[in-house]
Amino acid sequence: MKRRHFLQLGGIGLASTALPLHAQQLMPAQDLAPLIRAVVGDAAPKSGRIRITLPQLAENGNSVPLELNVDSPMTEAEHVRSLHVFAERNPRPLIASFHLGPHAGRARVTTRIRLAGSQRVVAIAVLSDGSAWSNEVEVVVTSAACLDEMSL
Repeated sequence: MKRRHFLQLGGIGLASTALPLHAQQLMPAQDLAPLIRAVVGDAAPKSGRIRITLPQLAENGNSVPLELNVDSPMTEAEHVRSLHVFAERNPRPLIASFHLGPHAGRARVTTRIRLAGSQRVVAIAVLSDGSAWSNEVEVVVTSAACLDEMSL
């Protein structure tokens, strides 16, 4: 393990323990399975084909950069129909849905999202052949967002 990677992991661990206990427990993790089923239907999402670029440590949950890339030729015969992003501890766990087609050229989306604390972020891609692909990442948020609707 390289020194830089070791320090990064140590910083993430320290940041997660430094958060006030009430901020870490504001929103319990929600079951994303019903929401994912509503998007993909009966198809079970397979792991892979989606690359999620999201910082492991986000200082502020109000604006976290997110990039999604899907391995797809984006032709008329085979392309990404939609991309969906879920965050299990947000008050509204479906963060975004993007609808693409073969004329998009690339299956790539870049945006910023709000996160209500440290959590797992899941991305689902639905392809033109009806298959569904998924990937997920963990992100540590030191200053949570999405708390307007909640009382402390």
